[in-house]
Amino acid sequence: MIGKLTGILAERNPPQVVVDCHGVGYEVDVPMSTFYNLPAAGERVSLLTHFVVREDAQILYGFGTAAERAAFRQLIKITGVGPRTALGVLSGMSVTELSQAITLQEAGRLVKIPGIGKKTAERLLLELKGKLGAEIALPAHAATDSQADILQALVALGYSDKEAAAALKALPKDVAVGEGIKLALRALAK
Repeated sequence: MIGKLTGILAERNPPQVVVDCHGVGYEVDVPMSTFYNLPAAGERVSLLTHFVVREDAQILYGFGTAAERAAFRQLIKITGVGPRTALGVLSGMSVTELSQAITLQEAGRLVKIPGIGKKTAERLLLELKGKLGAEIALPAHAATDSQADILQALVALGYSDKEAAAALKALPKDVAVGEGIKLALRALAK
């Protein structure tokens, strides 16, 4: 019903914003990834939206990108995942990170998001496999299986994707998994 709002950003109260469209203020719930990219109050803003009508409420959810909205729509199709949980998932990780986690079947990354338990994470991986993340393969720097395993091990150890990717770039292309992890950990420890 309401697909996009363009107007003046009147208020910013995480995770909610108010967008003034020609004198009508729309309360919009946004993921934190969108919230951090919004302009200052009083500036012009444009948000893609998803309108949810429930028995007790009518709620607008806003997104900075079409990819975020598409991921949100895929998430809320899953049994047991409502709009609030979907918003939490998108606040906890970017669409690219979510797609990578699904492609690599990494429940551990999803469990780190508040409100996502082990069972919900496994359901997300099962239901979204092939729907979200199929178009996003491993990063270009993780070209071989051993490099993908090293990257996955570093992320599982708590390093960010960025740190793990930087350590992976410094490794020889034909390094074995075990040796590659040791070398990457040494590089990250510096």
